[in-house]
Amino acid sequence: MEHRPLGTTGLTVSAIGLGTMTWGQQNTEAEAHAQLDLALDRGVTLVDTAEMYPVPPRPETQGRTEAYLGSWLARTGRRDEIVLATKITGPSRGMRWIRDGGTRFTAEHLVAAVDDSLRRLRTDRIDLYQLHWPDRSVPMFGRLEYRHDPEEEATPVEETLRALDALVASGKILHVGLSNETAWGVARFLHEAAVHHLPRIQTVQNAYSLLNRSFEIGLAEFAMRDHVGLLAYSPLAMGVLSGKYEGGRVQPPGARMTLFERFRRYSSPLGLERSEAYVALARAHGLDPAQMALAFVTSREFVTSNLVGATSLAQLEADLDSAELHLSDEVLAGIEEIHRTSPNPCP
Repeated sequence: MEHRPLGTTGLTVSAIGLGTMTWGQQNTEAEAHAQLDLALDRGVTLVDTAEMYPVPPRPETQGRTEAYLGSWLARTGRRDEIVLATKITGPSRGMRWIRDGGTRFTAEHLVAAVDDSLRRLRTDRIDLYQLHWPDRSVPMFGRLEYRHDPEEEATPVEETLRALDALVASGKILHVGLSNETAWGVARFLHEAAVHHLPRIQTVQNAYSLLNRSFEIGLAEFAMRDHVGLLAYSPLAMGVLSGKYEGGRVQPPGARMTLFERFRRYSSPLGLERSEAYVALARAHGLDPAQMALAFVTSREFVTSNLVGATSLAQLEADLDSAELHLSDEVLAGIEEIHRTSPNPCP
């Protein structure tokens, strides 16, 4: 497994990281532990979670994913073998059960969120602490357009960074990152950190896949010039790029798009049409469609780690195998041809 620098931290992480959002909803605690064992045995060092997980979020399951990871750490003692990343939930009217709605990026809410995560994770530190989505309105989670709200009261970036600085000084977190962020947000966080000598952001965790290459517009330049690399989530576009939904057939039993309406972001007619083109390209070259899609993401120079998630060990094994797949120039040219001749279906 290749390892890459984590921003300017001096740490390195595996080119493929382990995502965890199914643990506690689609995966049991024992299954989560088995995934961790397999991933580490295959060279994975980055494990990413969030206080909100599992997804879809519900009050009765919130925090369960972190707790499963914490019980594995307590059982195995392998804390020093992983770079542990988690996230504070962003502002949301729909998740009032998290700290009674205390999900703004203020000092009070950040301290409470970090302490809650540390307790569930059964550790004394978080290596990478991320803001799950901005404390302001931005296009995300399938929305394409920016809608400005002049009355919006977002927490000032400097205030958030000062709160994070205090948490770094306490030793509870080591480094900070963003998620579901825009180029404006990355620029603002970098500027405020430099001007006020506060913690600089090290990563941006955004969606990126063959069906969603919006990171390449604006954000990729930050990744390369300012060493704020991408932690790519949803690299299979919520499973669409695996080929399991080919021909518009009924969703397979147990698949995320079958179980949960919220995972159908990439299942528009345009999204399915483009995914079928990529699947056909993979098969024409004797490749597994999911592994081709993952290998493409991992190969991008602005990607720090490609976060894969699975509901079975067989899926995870196949995802990890993609780390050894190097796409030929012919395959890459085919990917670019499909990309250039079709509009981006969704963010």
